[in-house]
Amino acid sequence: MAASELYTKHARVWIPDAEEVWKSAELLKDYKQGDALLQLRLDDGTDVEHKLDPKTKNLPHLRNPDILVGENDLTALSYLHEPAILHNLKVRFMDSKLIYTYCGIVLVAINPYETLPIYGADIINAYSGQNMGDMDPHIFAVAEESYKQMARDERNQSIIVSGESGAGKTVSAKYAMRYFATVSGSASETNVEEKVLASNPIMESIGNAKTTRNDNSSRFGKYIEIGFDKKYQIIGANMRTYLLEKSRVVFQADDERNYHIFYQLCASAQLPELKVLKLGQATNFHYTKQGRSPVIDGVDDAKEMVNTRHACTLLGISEPYQMGIFRILAAILHLGNVEIKDRDSDSSIVPPNNAHLTVFCDLMGVTYQDMSQWLCHKKLKTAAETYIKPIPKLQAVNARDALAKHIYAKLFDWIVDHVNKALRSTVNQNSFIGVLDIYGFETFEINSFEQFCINYANEKLQQQFNMHVFKLEQEEYMKEQIPWTLIDFYDNQPCINLIEAKMGILDLLDEECRMPKGSDDTWAQKLYNTHLNKCALFHKPRLSNKAFIIQHFADKVEYQCDGFLEKNKDTVNEEQITVLKTSKKFELLVELFQDEEKATTPTGPPPGGRTRLSVKQTKTRPGQTSRDHKKTVGLQFRNSLQLLMDTLNATTPHYVRCIKPNDNKHPFTFDPSRAVQQLRACGVLETIRISAAGFPSRWTYQEFFSRYRVLMKQKDVLSDRRLTCRNVLEKLIKDQDKYQFGKTKIFFRAGQVAYLEKLRADKLRVACIRIQKTIRSWLLRKKYLRMRSAAITIQRYVRGYQARCLAKFLRRTQAAVTIQKFQRMYRERKRYRRMQAASLVVQCMLRAYMARQKYQAMLREHKTIIIQKRVRGWLARLHYKRSLEAVVYLQCCIRRMRARRELKKLKIEARSVEHFKKLNIGMENKIMQLQRKVDEQHKEKKAMTERLNSLANSYAVESEKLRNEVERLRLTEEEARNNSNRITTLLEELARLKKELCDTQRDKRTIEEWADKYKLETEQLVAELKEQNMLLKTEKDDLNRLIQEQNQEMTEKMEKALVEETKQLECELNEERSRYQNLLTEHRRLEDRHDDLKEEMKLMVNIPKPGHRRTDSTHSSNESEYTYNSEFAESEESARGAEDVTKAPLDMSLFLKLQKRVTELEQEKQSLQNELDKKEEQAYRARAREEDEQNRVRGAELEYESLKRQELDTENKKLKNDLNELRKALSEKSPPGVTAPGSPAYKVVMEQLNSSNEELEVRKEEVLILRSQLVSQKEAIHQKENKQTMTEAMPCMEDVHKMRDAGEITQAYLAVKESNRLLESQLQTLRKSHENETEVLREELQSVKEDNNRQQQLLAQNLQLPPEARIEASLQHEITRLTNENLYFEELYADDPTKYQFYRISLYKRIIDLMEQLEKQDKTVRKLKKQLKVFAKKIGELEISGQMENVSPGQIIDEPIHPVNIPRKEKDFQGMLEYKKEDESKLVKNLILELKPRGVAVNLIPGLPAYILFMCLRHADYINDDQKVRTLLTSTINGIKKILKKRGDDYETVSFWLSNTCRFLHCLKQYSGEESFMKHNTPRQNEHCLSNFDLAEYRQVLSDLAIQIYQQLVKVMENILQPMIVSGMLEHETIQGVSGVKPTGLRKRTSSIADEGTYTLDSILRQLNSFHSTMCQHGTDPELIKQVIKQMFYIIGAVTLNNLLLRKDMCSWSKGMQIRYNVSQLEEWLRDKNLMTSGAKETLEPLIQAAQLLQVKKKTDEDAEAICSMCNALSTAQIVKVLNLYTPVNEFEERVSVSFIRTIQIRLRDRKESPQLLMDTKNIYPVTFPFNPSSLALETIQIPSSLNLLFLTRV
Repeated sequence: MAASELYTKHARVWIPDAEEVWKSAELLKDYKQGDALLQLRLDDGTDVEHKLDPKTKNLPHLRNPDILVGENDLTALSYLHEPAILHNLKVRFMDSKLIYTYCGIVLVAINPYETLPIYGADIINAYSGQNMGDMDPHIFAVAEESYKQMARDERNQSIIVSGESGAGKTVSAKYAMRYFATVSGSASETNVEEKVLASNPIMESIGNAKTTRNDNSSRFGKYIEIGFDKKYQIIGANMRTYLLEKSRVVFQADDERNYHIFYQLCASAQLPELKVLKLGQATNFHYTKQGRSPVIDGVDDAKEMVNTRHACTLLGISEPYQMGIFRILAAILHLGNVEIKDRDSDSSIVPPNNAHLTVFCDLMGVTYQDMSQWLCHKKLKTAAETYIKPIPKLQAVNARDALAKHIYAKLFDWIVDHVNKALRSTVNQNSFIGVLDIYGFETFEINSFEQFCINYANEKLQQQFNMHVFKLEQEEYMKEQIPWTLIDFYDNQPCINLIEAKMGILDLLDEECRMPKGSDDTWAQKLYNTHLNKCALFHKPRLSNKAFIIQHFADKVEYQCDGFLEKNKDTVNEEQITVLKTSKKFELLVELFQDEEKATTPTGPPPGGRTRLSVKQTKTRPGQTSRDHKKTVGLQFRNSLQLLMDTLNATTPHYVRCIKPNDNKHPFTFDPSRAVQQLRACGVLETIRISAAGFPSRWTYQEFFSRYRVLMKQKDVLSDRRLTCRNVLEKLIKDQDKYQFGKTKIFFRAGQVAYLEKLRADKLRVACIRIQKTIRSWLLRKKYLRMRSAAITIQRYVRGYQARCLAKFLRRTQAAVTIQKFQRMYRERKRYRRMQAASLVVQCMLRAYMARQKYQAMLREHKTIIIQKRVRGWLARLHYKRSLEAVVYLQCCIRRMRARRELKKLKIEARSVEHFKKLNIGMENKIMQLQRKVDEQHKEKKAMTERLNSLANSYAVESEKLRNEVERLRLTEEEARNNSNRITTLLEELARLKKELCDTQRDKRTIEEWADKYKLETEQLVAELKEQNMLLKTEKDDLNRLIQEQNQEMTEKMEKALVEETKQLECELNEERSRYQNLLTEHRRLEDRHDDLKEEMKLMVNIPKPGHRRTDSTHSSNESEYTYNSEFAESEESARGAEDVTKAPLDMSLFLKLQKRVTELEQEKQSLQNELDKKEEQAYRARAREEDEQNRVRGAELEYESLKRQELDTENKKLKNDLNELRKALSEKSPPGVTAPGSPAYKVVMEQLNSSNEELEVRKEEVLILRSQLVSQKEAIHQKENKQTMTEAMPCMEDVHKMRDAGEITQAYLAVKESNRLLESQLQTLRKSHENETEVLREELQSVKEDNNRQQQLLAQNLQLPPEARIEASLQHEITRLTNENLYFEELYADDPTKYQFYRISLYKRIIDLMEQLEKQDKTVRKLKKQLKVFAKKIGELEISGQMENVSPGQIIDEPIHPVNIPRKEKDFQGMLEYKKEDESKLVKNLILELKPRGVAVNLIPGLPAYILFMCLRHADYINDDQKVRTLLTSTINGIKKILKKRGDDYETVSFWLSNTCRFLHCLKQYSGEESFMKHNTPRQNEHCLSNFDLAEYRQVLSDLAIQIYQQLVKVMENILQPMIVSGMLEHETIQGVSGVKPTGLRKRTSSIADEGTYTLDSILRQLNSFHSTMCQHGTDPELIKQVIKQMFYIIGAVTLNNLLLRKDMCSWSKGMQIRYNVSQLEEWLRDKNLMTSGAKETLEPLIQAAQLLQVKKKTDEDAEAICSMCNALSTAQIVKVLNLYTPVNEFEERVSVSFIRTIQIRLRDRKESPQLLMDTKNIYPVTFPFNPSSLALETIQIPSSLNLLFLTRV
């Protein structure tokens, strides 16, 4: 495909721009052949026309696809040209904050002018061992590549760091050396790596200065060789320096500084030891104030001075030598302030007594007169004579400055030489890595001799770089068998010849320097005559005859000839040097100007008493010194440069090109023009040009197939990937010159990958359009169907609505007709009814009138009859009344006498009730006061009602009397007629009676009104009282609620505080445990180091004879164990055992010290726990006090319950006393007949039962009395109304004699009768309650009798048991009884949980006491049994020995032996193994050292070695042999250490001994005899407990050993898993087809497609399965397995996340899906193994959140909020890093905007977290060993014969 065909509409191109160098634009129409203009649209929307060059017709550069922008390697870009390189660097630097980028073999580093957290130890560990192309670009990657190539190829390496001043060369070199020092370490204990790093502060202080471009610019070149031994550990270093800028000592431009050391001295002038230097501020000295910028922002010179002095001390420069260096530096400053004046036009003079010259002479130890003379004079020598000539002021000043420069240069060389001596190693150097920190290409407004030399050096380095790149390209093509064609690249050999060839610029300069009257002008003319118009690279400026121009590889540079000769000569007045050499007070100054063989080492003693030490001269020959002294600076520089090039050519170079992004030192600011200038100068573009000239884009066949599978048809896909790719490429790209097929890769020319990407994007776009079309069609059809269904539904509902409306209309019409019918009927009926009603009214009125007339007539007749009746009645009543009064008087007298008698009785009864009230009046409290008011009102109301009733009764009686009187009057009517003369009197009497009747009625109405009013007032008062009562209840409820809320709040606060304090204590415990385990790790490392040193010592001494060779007891090797002859094996084993015994205390002491520390920590933890318990108890007491206050408030309501509880407590105490008596009786030893009646025990039991029954009856009577009082009190409260009635009835009875009529007597009688009725009801209530109580007491008595019977039965059963079981049975019975009692009290205190809780606590304490007593009894019995067995065994031995002594030897011999069949008795084994002391080494050897987990141990029961060792230990404890116990434990521990040191890399061995060590530790705990470890033991196991020795200290030692084994196991597992993690979790495409492969650059990229030999996720799962099955097979504790798996998952998550954070190519949406799928597989594995509770899943949370972060939407503020809430396990730095690295794989994805990342940073700025970017992969969780007792009985263990332990005997 032609390149012009790519210039279609919407294609993006680059066009030149004056400000931005290159600008992006988009084609508005297709380009056609022959067009002279291109219609373009810029990114800002501006339309422009771009004119093509009419001569070349070159089209503008095409832009790369967006998915290629921001690539790690510039060579991965499809279009390789300047704008693409510049844009890629800018995007990475500005948007992604990435400062490193690969450009083929070159690392481009852009100075961020900001401290970045990417150089820590975690980053170093992440890059260590990684391939250079697998991780994101970094200086550490280059360092790692050089380190690996040095070790792999055994070839020296070089890292060439170049760039402009301020680009970061020194910092890059410093980080490279830090990487070597961290990764390799040193092979000795002299801290070489620290010295190598410490050389940087010294060299920066004396060789770096502030320039206009850089605050810490290196003004010299240096090449540091870091030496390594055969193990590739740092052993030393050597430094070579090039072209120190001496002119800076005496001159600085504006805004620049002199070397840092001068300002550091001035800043520290006030120090006591530096006051002798008589320094001041830097502005006081001429050599430090010329730049007018003595201070650097953010730099403390005084602090830097401290660092410099510390570095000098570390490198062995003693304090006296440091002071000597400071004296020389101070003297240089004072020399610059020496004022020289004109004496005349040809001479000058130093004023006498010049203060600065005096100080200079004092510091340098020379005379003032000599120095002042030779500053203004010089000595001229001729063949005949020598004479002194004065010199003018200008020459004198130049001579003074030359002397200062010369002294500083000599001091600089002296310091470099002594730094090299400090870094030099005595061990032979095997290889080295050189770091070249050299100045880059420089061009200023005025360029002089220094810039010429610098650019000359860069020309040589560029030539070497071009040749190396060309060589690599050629090797790559040859390796892939690609036809090699010569690539034309820029060769700068002509420029180098112009400078260094014969008659070149340097040759002419040296020739002019040898001329007596040579000058810069004559040298310039020679240059013009020799090279002008003859060399194309040499030019002459138009307006100057003292300058020349050289066309360098980077740019044209104009050099000013002024000063070239002087700087090349570098002359200094020899007489001044002679004066300095004669210094007798300052020997360091003399050393500076002596030959190298007389130099003094800085580490020697101080001047005055030190010795001289000669050192070897470097690369000099005898007689060469005088000639070297005459060499010019140019010649010396050319020779040193050639030596450097020879060194670089002999090594494998690695290139770092440092770029300065802007001249203002602003952080992360990119100036394209400055960047392009440096890219052209440093050779990056040349690398790109060389790559672009051939086939820059390279794909493996698998990567190409995976990426462009979408462009293939199914028939094109073959099993052979290479053939498939060939067929596809032949169809896609017709021009076969655009690509080549190699052995493993496809090579493409520039632009072809972009074309393929365009085809791929078009194909995907067409597919997306087809998918969108199909989906949109489906969606629209679904929408149509939904609308159609909705329309049908609407129609159905509308039609139904219309039908309903029609039916409604018809119904309404019918209803209207019906309404009209009924309305008309109603109207007619109403009219009819109105007429009927009128007729009825008329009839009614007429009939009423007639009835009234008739009624009036009848009424008059009736009234007449009544009058007659009343008169007759009055007469009869008058007679009757007189008779009645006499009878009534008699009755009254009799009744009064009876009433007085009855009243007397009532008073007596009232007094008794009142006395009872007074006795119990105190129990009513506040309730009675309130109730009394209500009762008084009720009583008044009742009294008024009774009075009203009495009046009504009296009125009724009176009415009845009147009726009788009327009847009597009727009877006497005739008599009345006869007595008509008395009518008048009767009429008057009748009127009076009527009047009385009216008064009586009026009084009755008044009384009724008053009663109603009083009733209303009483009801109001009751309502008010009820309201007050409700208020009081409300207040009470509020107070109760408030108290409960306060209790709840206090409880919550206490619980919260308790939880927080517990968490804090747990964290502190974990931290302390982690520190302790780290100490164990360090202790183990030191032990290993100690053993290694002992090995080295053994190798250094002579080998002893075979029979006398000795080995260390703590170290084992293949030579020491398996190379001995068999004849010496036994002697060596015995010697080894003896050494183990003697060294045991030494080995144990280290562990015991650590154990002591752990004990202290545990005590501290216990004290904190006690304090926590005290706080809980205080809170508990406070809560109890509050509850007591509430109980006091409710005291009156709960007295009944308290009395009942007291009664139950009394019963409880009584039963406890009975139980104690029973225990005492049972605890005594009694004969078998104790259960018979009449025995002492039986009598005691019966007496106790009788006494308990009697006391129970007494208590019951007391309870009855109390309950009767309470019941009577309760009844009295409810019957207050009756008492008030009785108290009010007493005054009425006293006034009976005052009653005048029968009504009052009747009322009094009724009141007394009512009171009698009340008393009778009260008596009935009391009788009923008494009967109920009696029934309850009968039931309780029956239950007590049943308990007594049960107790007697249990007692009889217990007496039948053996003595040992009686106590246990009685205690068990007691526990059962208390449990029943607990259930009873639970029902009793159901309404009061607080009391029930108190009761349960006391009950639990009692149960615990009983259990403790039981355990103590068991323990005592076991001990007695053991002692009894020991005594029995000893007695048996004594008896046997006695029998043997009684038998004479003759009898034994002469007695005939008859064969007798003796039956074998089954032996009762005790779970012990007996061995002899001399077999201990054999035991350790067979059971530990030679036991192989894969061999014999596979068929053993888990933990068998641990059981065997413990059984042997048990026997040693059984025989009370402390020496045997000690030696066995020590030998076991040392044996385990030996086997782990020997086979420490074998996972199965480490796992096997971790399991056995833990089992041995658990056995020591389980059979220690401590109660806390014996809870799960069987009685038989309890018998096997150790009896004589407390091995708690050895348990701690074994625990420490288990921790070390655990850490070693984790390390071994990590080493096995480490190579699998990145490949399996990140690179392998678990879900095929999800992630696409992007184009890769020159660096080898790890393919995401699994090839043969690569690891996958299945590899990780298989390895985890292997780990898990091995640990289960070895019998590892489940909890320990969980901890191991958790640690492994943490390592998997940490390594995966760290690689994700350092690999831009892995941060994509599809990769996030892959990671989440892989994590789900790991979780499924945990689920299958039942390990979800191990906490392993939580360790993957950061990785899960990182994968989610790659997949979530990242645009809006809502997305930012969701990300912040989701990623709580990731730090802010990690979140921002992932967002910066996010890279779209396809064009359809979008990058994360910078504004969105800033939003995330703003939202997360308040987080308090560590700034560390990467997770610590070396972190190991603290391990714990939970106690896991074994159910295996020791006596059942059988020892296999395969273990070769036949010398062990079962006991």
